[in-house]
Amino acid sequence: MNFIGLTLGVIMVLVIGLSHILIIKGEYYWGTKWWLCLMAAGLAFLVASLLVKSNLLSGAFGIISFCMFWGVQELFKQKQRVEKGWFPKNPKRKE
Repeated sequence: MNFIGLTLGVIMVLVIGLSHILIIKGEYYWGTKWWLCLMAAGLAFLVASLLVKSNLLSGAFGIISFCMFWGVQELFKQKQRVEKGWFPKNPKRKE
């Protein structure tokens, strides 16, 4: 039996769930100015996925990479959701 696909599916669900939390909390504390960090992390995981020999690690790094890329655009959408009042705004953060 080959469990790589099942394992990658579980990793994908966990990474997507953690990415949602990361974007919401990140926007609350830092606003959108940390989008470059997400992009850099995505690029780093992308390169890592191309360089590792393990199929499982390569797939996992690829999933993480594209979740980081997706997180960049979600960060700016989260800012819009905060402006609409759907999520709390950090009163201590200055824009």
